[in-house]
Amino acid sequence: MAQAYDFLAEWFEFLNDDCDYSSWSQYFIEGLSRYGAGKRGLELGCGSGAFSRALAKAGYSMTGADRSAAMLSKAAELARAEGVRIEFVQADAARLNVPAKYDFILSPNDCFNYLPQSALHAAFRSVARCLVSGGIFWFDVSSEYKLREKVANNMFCDDRDDVTYIEIDRLLGDRVQSDVTLFVREGELFRRHDETHTRYIHTGEEIYAALGGTGLEIVKFEGHLGEAAEGSDRLNVICKKAQTLSINR
Repeated sequence: MAQAYDFLAEWFEFLNDDCDYSSWSQYFIEGLSRYGAGKRGLELGCGSGAFSRALAKAGYSMTGADRSAAMLSKAAELARAEGVRIEFVQADAARLNVPAKYDFILSPNDCFNYLPQSALHAAFRSVARCLVSGGIFWFDVSSEYKLREKVANNMFCDDRDDVTYIEIDRLLGDRVQSDVTLFVREGELFRRHDETHTRYIHTGEEIYAALGGTGLEIVKFEGHLGEAAEGSDRLNVICKKAQTLSINR
């Protein structure tokens, strides 16, 4: 069985053409300005780079980081096609280790759902180390409501001319396992590819607890595109790294 996104990377944005990346990106652009973020940013779990490209076009100096080599390859391809200059690096959200420090780190669209609860605190600490003093950390997760009530024990399909997508989801306690099958056209035939995704369910209380002692202070907790968190499919957590005081002697 392939790793998550080994084959889906090529088709990810194409199959998600109904999620309105434009409005979603503008939500982040307006929010980063409102919270006073600087211009140097890292998108953690960048996938194929849709948000990094939008932010770069809005004047931000962007780096995209992802664990999946296939996703990074696709992200670089799409950035070149759109004439956008972005640095892409392979990195793991569970133990982020990059040489630079950033004004903000943005991690949208479920990156931290791929980490178990036991890994969150250490992951958040590593993010804090990669931010400048006062830097913004903005991440989201698919909510418990969405994963338990809408996704778990369900099946999703998308049939296009060149690719067919089938996802079968099972609830396994604190996580949802998604068995994904792609049928991709090769000439007159279709080749089958299978991969498995595991998304962990994180409640608001668990996220608050995991952020404790990391140096990241919660500024705002809201639902998708700024709606109320309760009942939303997505929870956005906006944090700021505590300011470091300098003492003149």
